[in-house]
Amino acid sequence: MSTSQESFVLGLVGGGISASLTPAMQMREGRASGVSLTYRLIDMDRLGLGVADLPDVLAWTQRLGFDGLNVTHPFKQAIVPLLDELSEDAADLGAVNTVLFRGGRMLGRNTDWSGYSSAFRSVLPDAVHDRAVLVGAGGAGAAVGYGLLRQGAAHVAVLDAEENRAAGVTERLARRFGEDRVSIAYDVGQALHDASGVVNATPVGMVGHPGSALPADLLRRDLWVSDVVYFPLETELVATARSRGCRVLPGGGMAVQQAVGAFEYFTGRTPDPARMARHFEELTA
Repeated sequence: MSTSQESFVLGLVGGGISASLTPAMQMREGRASGVSLTYRLIDMDRLGLGVADLPDVLAWTQRLGFDGLNVTHPFKQAIVPLLDELSEDAADLGAVNTVLFRGGRMLGRNTDWSGYSSAFRSVLPDAVHDRAVLVGAGGAGAAVGYGLLRQGAAHVAVLDAEENRAAGVTERLARRFGEDRVSIAYDVGQALHDASGVVNATPVGMVGHPGSALPADLLRRDLWVSDVVYFPLETELVATARSRGCRVLPGGGMAVQQAVGAFEYFTGRTPDPARMARHFEELTA
């Protein structure tokens, strides 16, 4: 979607997002790309707002002249029915992380799955067809599962503490990729017996949610281990997996690549992924 605009006003809607690196990453890439980009945090927790307030947030950001929004936890799924149009992948996922305001309409897009897939292929190119276990069936988990299956994973087993969430994501992915390629898992140890890799798509490991989503004794040397958490980059899961000889994919790659996709949607300009990755590394150093 090309545009002749030279300046953009954007925002991030989420809960507890004061430490987000997205504004700095997007604004710096804007400067490097020759556009003026203003990026605001809309921390719903700080504002005392919740899911019921999303329609008002969408209305006033449009009235204030915003060109679009990124959306993060816990609103990626709740925002879907409020939008005028969804891309095919966002509709498949039932989750949106990028909203474009165009001609009075609100367009939903998802760069989480493509961001994860890009990061995966850059680090684990030989593993794209592997069987994998996905721990966590929220918005991030659905995106990871979609990315894994779309790039060619033979099978993805989905596990979540809330079985209904695992069932929902499994059904959604099965409609798109076939029932033979995705299933619910009830025991992570048993699921890992038949897998070559595992992804943590839960908040466990991030600042404020210490610990690891997987017991260390399940991390066998031949597994690849991936985490979507990027704050901190070296989560307990990533550090433990690395120490046990596993190949690892930390969450920073997905964080950068989803921002790459969102920047292009917002501005119509192709960003420099390597430059954005270098900036991300500086921010997290």
